[in-house]
Amino acid sequence: MAMKGFLAATITVSAVVLLVILQIAEVEAGAKTKLGREKVSHLHFYFHDIVAGQNATAVQVASAPMTKSSPTGFGSVVVMDDCLTEGPEVTSKVVGRAQGIYVSSSQENFHLLMASTFVFESGKYNGSTLAMIGKNAALEEVREMPIVGGSGLFRLARGYALARTHSIDSTTAVVEYNVTVLHY
Repeated sequence: MAMKGFLAATITVSAVVLLVILQIAEVEAGAKTKLGREKVSHLHFYFHDIVAGQNATAVQVASAPMTKSSPTGFGSVVVMDDCLTEGPEVTSKVVGRAQGIYVSSSQENFHLLMASTFVFESGKYNGSTLAMIGKNAALEEVREMPIVGGSGLFRLARGYALARTHSIDSTTAVVEYNVTVLHY
């Protein structure tokens, strides 16, 4: 009986010591990370997805047996490294790249699952990134996708991206993005 009481007291003391150590580690980590005040940033750029030709920036890397017969391309997996520019012209100033994948994920509608990192390569956000993942109902006029993270100036980012197709033909889609993010 006395042994059970001693064991319970030992476990309780050990748990309290562990909690104190974790609290100290959390305070020290917070002191090292100076995030500052939360900010809101609005970004505007154009995404150039080129799926064919000598300068293709998006390539299909996998498909399902039914992909070719599917009206939506269901099962197609595409890897992209698309230019982000200030204006809709491909010759406009490059501000970064959209690197990631998109997957035709609906058998009934042309919906894509997009997982993309916007990598900024110039200007104020040079070296920073934003992570976007979500459904892109590509044939709708405006699509909203979540921003789920970021790095650099966009550390701990969260927000949303509004995508609107600017132009499209058999090889190239130019999509306008308006992005609103909260970050530190």
